[in-house]
Amino acid sequence: MKSRSSLLALLALASAGLTLQSPSQAQTTSLISNGNFETDANTDTWPDDWGQLKVGGSYQGENGNHFLRMTSPTAGTMVMAYREIKVPADVKAVELTWRQRVSNLKKGKQSWFDARIMMNWLDDARNKIDPGPPAPNVSRDTNGWEEKSVKFLVPDGATMLALMPTLFQVESGTFDIDDISLNATEAAPLEAEAKNRAEAQAAKLVQDAEKRQAKAAANVGADGSLLPNGDFQLDGNGDGTPDNWGGGKEGEMSWEKEADNRFLRLTSPEAGKMVMLYREIDLPANMKALELSWAQRISNFKRGKQNYFDARVLIEFKDAAGKKLPGPGAPYTQSNTNGWVNKNTKFLVPEGAVTMVFMPTLFQVESGTFDIDNLLLKSTDEGELRLAASKAAEEAKFINVEAEAPNKAKWPSELRVEGNKLINKAGKPVILTGVNIDSLQWSVRGERIMRNTLVAVDDWKSHMIRLPVKDDYWFGKSPDQKDGGASYRQLVDDTITLAANRGAYVLLDLHRFRAPNRSHIEFWKDAATRYKDNPAVVFEIFNEPHGTSWDIWRNGGFVEDKEAPADEDAFLSPEEKALNAKGFHAVGMQALVDAVRGTGAKNVIVAGGLDWAYDLSGVMNGFALEEKGGNGIVYSTHIYAGKRDWQNKVLVAAAKYPIIVSEFGANTKKFAFMPVESQEDAATWVPRVFGFIQKNNLNWTAFSFHPKSAPNMLQDWDYQPTPEWGAFVKRALAGEKFPDQGMR
Repeated sequence: MKSRSSLLALLALASAGLTLQSPSQAQTTSLISNGNFETDANTDTWPDDWGQLKVGGSYQGENGNHFLRMTSPTAGTMVMAYREIKVPADVKAVELTWRQRVSNLKKGKQSWFDARIMMNWLDDARNKIDPGPPAPNVSRDTNGWEEKSVKFLVPDGATMLALMPTLFQVESGTFDIDDISLNATEAAPLEAEAKNRAEAQAAKLVQDAEKRQAKAAANVGADGSLLPNGDFQLDGNGDGTPDNWGGGKEGEMSWEKEADNRFLRLTSPEAGKMVMLYREIDLPANMKALELSWAQRISNFKRGKQNYFDARVLIEFKDAAGKKLPGPGAPYTQSNTNGWVNKNTKFLVPEGAVTMVFMPTLFQVESGTFDIDNLLLKSTDEGELRLAASKAAEEAKFINVEAEAPNKAKWPSELRVEGNKLINKAGKPVILTGVNIDSLQWSVRGERIMRNTLVAVDDWKSHMIRLPVKDDYWFGKSPDQKDGGASYRQLVDDTITLAANRGAYVLLDLHRFRAPNRSHIEFWKDAATRYKDNPAVVFEIFNEPHGTSWDIWRNGGFVEDKEAPADEDAFLSPEEKALNAKGFHAVGMQALVDAVRGTGAKNVIVAGGLDWAYDLSGVMNGFALEEKGGNGIVYSTHIYAGKRDWQNKVLVAAAKYPIIVSEFGANTKKFAFMPVESQEDAATWVPRVFGFIQKNNLNWTAFSFHPKSAPNMLQDWDYQPTPEWGAFVKRALAGEKFPDQGMR
């Protein structure tokens, strides 16, 4: 018979619906097998049904009684036994009883680093379910063996209890445990107690919140600000730290003075370090909207590894219980400022908010100094903000386009090249017209890609969309990607299906510049395999070749140092720019064709010429690409307002091959990347280029169906066309014919 002591522990663990009771009240049918540790049928000197501990566990016996012992081998080591116990579906509450003995215990560095029994509820898939059970704990030695008992409710969906007796990173100690039993018990009393405690706690939270709100209202400054001493000038005790503001970690936060003006300075001491001022501000009751204004100065700034590792002001809200509520977006800066600049932001206060958390931050930057002054936090009118929020919600709903299942009956016909024409499966000539759906070449998530595709095809009547993509994003190599590129590839899939279901084609453009390298071969092996059976997909194997000979363009070779930056730099990381500047080995356009055909893909291939894909003359001078068993090759040209000699650079190849003008366009503002004096005004150039394209039966995809990617054909995200460019594109897509005005 096992010896037992009668010591009872009365602990209050209200939030989990918990009471401690005498073990004699527990029911007798335990859900835990071998809870007394007496069975060792295989004589391996370890109790049956209990797993070995990673460290610190032993199977002990005293006077014929066996028990589990956990001993801390070194300070700070976690010593844990782990057991999962099935709980029948009809059990709504349980009682856990056990005996314990704790000796030589010295708590660890935190107050909860002690001897405890941790528990988690799990569902059938072994996902954790909240609320969790209590964690009965001991923070000092016991007087020999003592008996313990705790009751708690079983949450909906829970099917298993994970039981974890633990020495939680203690400095030292021994935790002996025995006679563990888990029995069903009556739920109603526990539910009533939990309800009463929750109601009492809620009432106390309301009372505390009202006191805090009243105090906050009384402390509003004469200037209406909720932030006292926001200009940091008051320092009553003369210690160099402004009143109502604490000090910070040396080397990260300091109070600086210039002339007689004091301000806050945050400094990054090392790359990747988070530097933050944390301030909680209680809000008066019925505060609906706030305006935060401040002065800032940023210097020696270099952004961190992620796009959002910058200088920003984080803002959060908490309710009376300290639970985080939805907050506004963080105002951020990603470059040095020209001295001090004034900033402000307005935002709604979420329902139930009692506290605002204000956190100016250097968010894991490489380097930088963030100076802050003249902080004001005031109430502001909520009407304009609610109207903007409503508009944003409607816009978000509009932007969202659900992915569609493939409807192959509506997909366009497979294309192939015949002479200098594209023909469909019925043998009829096809002229492809459409727009560039930009942003996947600079954003891993894209910007309204699905909605833009829908508008371009349904409303603007595009027969093709050109979809620029980046191989690094395709393979998930951006620091912003954590899924290996799966969501990026899925978005491309969904966009292709959306267009194909409406009978439109997609020109998949690898949006790279200068000359292809080996990584681009890998991209096309993967992408061509993915889309080789899709009749709607055409492959543009490389966006804009330039700066090489025609031999290197076709066959590959070493590409020497780049002499000056060009417009592709906008799409390259600093590392890619540095690599380009040293020169590299190009594989040649033929290698990309071979990579596509090597997958068995017969899709039509599009290949751009030299001079940023403008010049096709070399194709007619012995450097045409060799087709190997596919549906043919179309040549691409990019025509912008500074490009001349259309006859010898474009039409020279149109006599023998199909041509697509896969980029062209102009805005009132002329391009900076080509001589301004060489660029014809959009007013005359746009109708001229459309007349040229239509007269010569060229395929085309205008650039760009985006309000901020020049030459932009959209004024804003309301899809209204720019008058000098987008309006002409929309007219041409609707079937309007433009007169021939001659060539440049």
